[in-house]
Amino acid sequence: MGTSNANGGQGADTPLVPSWLPSDGPPAPAPLPPPPLPTPGHTPPPPPPLPEGPGNPPAMPVPPALPPIPAPGPADRFRMPRTNFTRFARSGGTDRASLGRALSGYVSTSSGGRRSAAQRMGSARAAGAQLLGVLSSAVANGARQTLRTLNLERLAGRPIEEVFLGLMDYVCPFDGGTVDEGIARDAFVETIADLAENGIVDFDGLTFDQMRIVFELYATHAIETRICNDIGMKAVTVPADAAAAASVQEQLFDFIRRSVSDSLTQARDALQALTRENMGAIVTGIYEQAFGILQTLAEAEAEQ
Repeated sequence: MGTSNANGGQGADTPLVPSWLPSDGPPAPAPLPPPPLPTPGHTPPPPPPLPEGPGNPPAMPVPPALPPIPAPGPADRFRMPRTNFTRFARSGGTDRASLGRALSGYVSTSSGGRRSAAQRMGSARAAGAQLLGVLSSAVANGARQTLRTLNLERLAGRPIEEVFLGLMDYVCPFDGGTVDEGIARDAFVETIADLAENGIVDFDGLTFDQMRIVFELYATHAIETRICNDIGMKAVTVPADAAAAASVQEQLFDFIRRSVSDSLTQARDALQALTRENMGAIVTGIYEQAFGILQTLAEAEAEQ
């Protein structure tokens, strides 16, 4: 409550039995007689379970073992990348060295390296695997068969934007309303908006190279949204005008897309051998490689 006083906790003189517990109540039951001593060489049977009742509630199930909660990262781990990105945004996109320092510091320090950075893309990695599965099925089996498998055959022959909107709840479901899920869905919506500009207008005739471009767009938007959520919240408000803000966002997107594109080039053979079993590992590897390339490119940009 806003008007409550702060509670300093119990003092050292608090009694072991608090005074607010009732002083009287039903008498304690008589103790049970001790069990008979076992005879040599004889193992006594286990005692029978107590009957359920008001005094003997049913035994609670043993909860499953859970992994330990990871230790929180340093509270100021985003400070320097955020400062450098704000400096880049304030320049209207001309201070490329600050962009390089922001992105290299984001991957290496704020995120703990490329592997940890990829792990932070939780929902986006899962959605990327789902998207890649749908696209690869459309390339191999045809659009109608793929949509029939998903109970979306009504979308066969429809404009590709309509097809992708119909796929949204399958590719990136929005169950808990978390920031992570929101990043995955925002990236998917941005990908739909970019399809026509990248020459992808027909889901029925999707090719392997077009599949690669669609995934490249999605992964790029997902990483961009994750970075902006962490260190780039002022990318639109700090620049002097709308043109400068657009330049900042465009340069960030192009920088990330180059990293994702190089990662996909290295994973081309893996993508051609894509299966349901290896899909998740391949997508995670693409994200890890993309963050590694992004750090390398950013470090080079920071030194210029």
